[in-house]
Amino acid sequence: MKLYILEDEIRIMQHLLQIVQDISYVEVVGKAAEIAKAAKEIPVLKPDIILADIRLKDGDSFRLFHEIGTGDFQVIFLTAYDQYAIQALNMGAFGYLLKPIDEVALAAMLNKCYHHRQQEQMDRQQLEIARQHYASQGAGGVKRLALKRVEYMEIVSVEDIMYCKSDKGYTTFYLKDKREMLVSKGLIEYESILIPSGFIRCHQSYLVNFQYVKKYYREGILQMQNDEQIPVSSRKKEEVLKYLENIS
Repeated sequence: MKLYILEDEIRIMQHLLQIVQDISYVEVVGKAAEIAKAAKEIPVLKPDIILADIRLKDGDSFRLFHEIGTGDFQVIFLTAYDQYAIQALNMGAFGYLLKPIDEVALAAMLNKCYHHRQQEQMDRQQLEIARQHYASQGAGGVKRLALKRVEYMEIVSVEDIMYCKSDKGYTTFYLKDKREMLVSKGLIEYESILIPSGFIRCHQSYLVNFQYVKKYYREGILQMQNDEQIPVSSRKKEEVLKYLENIS
């Protein structure tokens, strides 16, 4: 598991490095004491998890992760102030730890993240097998999707899904009949299945069925047929524009 550390206090950085060097499945691929450096290195190094101080000398890491997105990695925030906890979790953080960092607590959280990433990888492999099966059948995409609820499993038509929204490891499906269905799986679980059916990942938190898109605003907003406005991340604007250009 590739780890990146963003921390501007030297003694805390050294403490973190000392802890993780004894964890066999962790590989430190980079470290930084500045937001500016991390913003350049993280997209290139592609870590699986980031240990990030919240307040650094050149800014706060909330702003950094808002700009680069957190769809490809997990974040554990490090802070001396527990008032940041709610904000951290609302950003979709895997967790947060209070300073001074407890070695046992950090090791336990990294272990939890490691097994979570392994499960995600297995799920993606299973979804890819399913996607290849549908492609080999010439289906051009899945027609129906089984959504597991607490009490039951409901089968929905893919064409009835307007968009999906991810939040803290859960996904809400918004249907054209105005129903909302919450399932306890992340958006990445459905991405490879739904994209062949005309969906596009326009933002780390949104997967949109393009047949329900009514307008695209240049500042990066998709307006759906129900007038809901969906953000388009800066990294996804080019992909969305190319999709729009190819609509016939």
